Amino acid sequence: MQLPVLEIDNLRPRYPIIQGGMAVRVSTAPLAGAVARAGGIGVIGATGMALAELEEEIRQARSLADGGIIGVNIMFAAQQFAELVHTSINAGIDVVFTGAGFSREIFQWGKETGTPIVSIVSSAKAAVLAEKCGAPAVVAEGFEAGGHLGTDRSVKEIVPQIVKAVKIPVIAAGGMVNGQDMADMIKMGASGVQMATRFVLSEECTVSDQFKQAYLQAQQEDVVIIKSPVGLPGRAIRNALVKRIELGQAPKPEECLHCLKKCSHEYCIIKALINSTEGRTDDGVIFSGQNVYKIKDILSVDEIFAKILNEYDQAQSIKKSE
Repeated sequence: MQLPVLEIDNLRPRYPIIQGGMAVRVSTAPLAGAVARAGGIGVIGATGMALAELEEEIRQARSLADGGIIGVNIMFAAQQFAELVHTSINAGIDVVFTGAGFSREIFQWGKETGTPIVSIVSSAKAAVLAEKCGAPAVVAEGFEAGGHLGTDRSVKEIVPQIVKAVKIPVIAAGGMVNGQDMADMIKMGASGVQMATRFVLSEECTVSDQFKQAYLQAQQEDVVIIKSPVGLPGRAIRNALVKRIELGQAPKPEECLHCLKKCSHEYCIIKALINSTEGRTDDGVIFSGQNVYKIKDILSVDEIFAKILNEYDQAQSIKKSE
């Protein structure tokens, strides 16, 4: 099996697979630790966590990782962005992934502590800016991704453009659920892939069974784009709350938790996300990638890695025989 070596500063995971950091409390320590132990980069979704909670999640993930690489994902749009970043760095996190806006300051914070800062971008222009600021790699995220989206362009369109524009490693993200997808992205010049949706359907992911069942039962037509109070569109599975959002009838927040720097207050996004992770899916938003309908099983993280790597190997074998 010929896999590219993904280098993010001094970090070299055994496999070029990053588990996307999903908020709120979708990517927690058990999942991130298991992915790191399996040879990828496990990522905690830090947005929406209290600082003490984040510290504990990092500690737990580290204890499960068996020396593997642990990262965090922090939205620039979060009100506590700076505090979450500093808490993560002080807790000894290996790498910080950040998107939903762009911060120049974070690169200085990373430089001062030797912590790699990886920007999630959706254009060559943004990738070049991140490289100039000191990013040792970028995640190129296309329209196929779940959650908040920064582009209406496919990952297949943006990855070759970003690879051409920068000298640092490019990690492809958006809609990838199997080894064939990884092979396609690596063929386009990516040094690795970021997968989020696939890892929700793992035994180690701590979201509610109702959340996982929504993934398993989703059909292609159930995955839709919705408005988010963050100010970005989001990709989610249509359910009772999403239907109300589409009709402009989402319940207004009863109180504001001030979790975002800017919020339209159309509905409370953090409450909607927490509802889903805790099982109240009719009153929640269930973010997912475009290709969630292709996943038909819940596996352990080790089994997911084995399956992806086998599929990648098969794709490579087919390529050689052509």
